Amino acid sequence: MQYNGLKDITLQQMEALIHLVEERSFSRAAKKMYLTQPALTKHIKNMEDRLGVKIVHRGGSGVSVTQEGKILFDCARRIFRLRDEAREKIAHVREDDSGVISVCASTIPATYILPRVLSGFRKCRPGIHVRVRTADSEEVLDQILNGESEIGFVGKPPLNRKIQGEILWPDRLILAVPAGHAWWKKKAPVTPKELSMEPFVIREKGSATRDIMESCLKDQSGLTLADMNIVAEMGSSEAVKEAVIAGVGVSILSTHAVTRELKQNILKAVPVGNCSMERSFYLIYRKQFDLMRHHRVFLGYVKTCKPFDNEGRGKKV
Repeated sequence: MQYNGLKDITLQQMEALIHLVEERSFSRAAKKMYLTQPALTKHIKNMEDRLGVKIVHRGGSGVSVTQEGKILFDCARRIFRLRDEAREKIAHVREDDSGVISVCASTIPATYILPRVLSGFRKCRPGIHVRVRTADSEEVLDQILNGESEIGFVGKPPLNRKIQGEILWPDRLILAVPAGHAWWKKKAPVTPKELSMEPFVIREKGSATRDIMESCLKDQSGLTLADMNIVAEMGSSEAVKEAVIAGVGVSILSTHAVTRELKQNILKAVPVGNCSMERSFYLIYRKQFDLMRHHRVFLGYVKTCKPFDNEGRGKKV
C-alpha cells in the first residue's frame, strides 16, 4: 500500500466507498450519491490507484470489500460520524440561549440606560452574559467596524454603510444650571447672547452629545463653539454634571444624565431661546455580522424594552 497516497483521498471518495460497501452495487451506490455510475466507479478507481491496492472485489454476486478496503471503510465511517457530530454541535451552539455578548456604548446609554436594561434581561436570560465597554460615539462606531465589539449603542445615526442602525430610545438635551445660579428663577428663556457670555462646560470631541448640541445651537440660535465662553472640557457626562454642580459653569446635558439631580433641585433645566434639542439613541452592529441565537435574543429584548417613560423617569423592564 502506498501510505503517502492517503493524504490525497477526498471525503467524496470515502463517501463513495461507504455507499458501495453498504449497497454492494455500483449502480445503487451511485444513485444514493446522486452520481452517474461511471463517476462513482472513477472515485473507487482513483482511490485504488493512489493506494496501490485493490479495495473492492467485483463479482457476479455483487461487490465485496478487500481486507485493505475494510480498514479504509471503517476509518471512513468514523470520519463521517465525527463530521455529523461536529455539525450537530455547531447547530446546538447556534441555537443555544447561553453565550457572551460584547457590547460597546457611548456614555449616556452605558451609564444611565443599559444598567436598567441589563437588570431586566438578566432576570429572564441568566445564561447570556453581556460585557459592556464605555467609549464616545466615534470610538463605538470604530469598535463595531473593526469587530472589537459585536453590538453598540450610540447617540447619533451611523453613516457608514457597513453598519446597521436602528432607532431605540428618545433623548432630550437641556441647559442645566446649579442651585443658586442667577438663571435659577429666570422666567424668560436664556438668549443666545446670554449663553455665549456664561462660563460653559463642554464634552470632549467625539461625543454625540457635543455634536447634537453644537448642531442645534448653530441651526436654531446661530451660536458656534467659537462664540461661547468655554471654561472646561470633560471626558464624560458625569464629569460635566459634577462640574456644573460645583459651579464651574453651565452645560447642556442629556435629561437621562440629570434626572435625579433635577428631581432633587440640585440642578435646574433652563430653556434656551426657541432651541429644542431632541435626538435618539441607536442600536448598531455590522451588517455582515453573523448573529447567533444569544445575539438575536438580546437584540429582541433590547428592541422591545422601555427603560424610561416619556419624562425620562426610570421604568421597570
